[in-house]
Amino acid sequence: MSDASLIRLLALLDLESIEENVFRGSSPAEPVQRVFGGQVLAQALVAATRTVAPDRLCHSFHAYFLRPGDPKVPILYQVDRSRDGGSFTARRVVAIQHGMQIFILAASFQRIEAGFEHQSQMPLVPEPESLEDDQQQLLRDPALKPEIRAWVARERPFETRSVLGRGPFGNLGDRPARPPVDHIWLKTRGPLPDDPATHCALLAFVSDMSLLDTALLPHGKSIFSDVQVASLDHAMWFHRPFRADDWLLYVQDSPSASGARGFNRGAIYRRDGTLVASVAQEGLIRPR
Repeated sequence: MSDASLIRLLALLDLESIEENVFRGSSPAEPVQRVFGGQVLAQALVAATRTVAPDRLCHSFHAYFLRPGDPKVPILYQVDRSRDGGSFTARRVVAIQHGMQIFILAASFQRIEAGFEHQSQMPLVPEPESLEDDQQQLLRDPALKPEIRAWVARERPFETRSVLGRGPFGNLGDRPARPPVDHIWLKTRGPLPDDPATHCALLAFVSDMSLLDTALLPHGKSIFSDVQVASLDHAMWFHRPFRADDWLLYVQDSPSASGARGFNRGAIYRRDGTLVASVAQEGLIRPR
């Protein structure tokens, strides 16, 4: 049985078809000021996938966040069928609210074919069963401010277990500084259908959840600190088959921060060591 929050997320990804190449998505009824970036990524990818032949899977997308999304009104996703080639299909998606573009995504799809194979090696880390759920661990932190505690306590469609820990956070949301590297096990809180496109959309959703925070680690800050944070762009490559309802290891690092921006990279592995996806993102990390 799937967790209620996962069922709600799957419903959010079941976009309404408005017109040919035009889809409408909604946001969860939560007290937030802007739409979560991972939601827009996942919904835009679903919109693009709806216009592509089912034998072609997304192998990469590149996206820019242009304006904060308004969670109180629907988001329109307009798909441009850029190209349908012999092996590859290209799509461009524009997300619109209040008559303005808030997000753009370019995605490429490919029919399955064999070729050369190599990959980087997964780090040696403890198995997820030996680690505690991040949510439960954070909620035991007595220093959490009430608004942070309420945010942490929300129902979440993904379970995450951090190898290096997410806290502890002080009264200002600060934490001890450490190198900009994070290893996080994750999976959905319940089983999923076999549709590969659904697993890709869900992995896109969760890939935006912790990546930007990596750039704050060496500065002793977090997304709860007195820092303005926002995803600016996000790129993702899907290499090999996977299931988002099986444990995946999200290996993250941040090689650079400058100009009030943090650059972050991610590699996602199945627990057998198979590299299934890569991620790159730059985000705003502006001291207030």
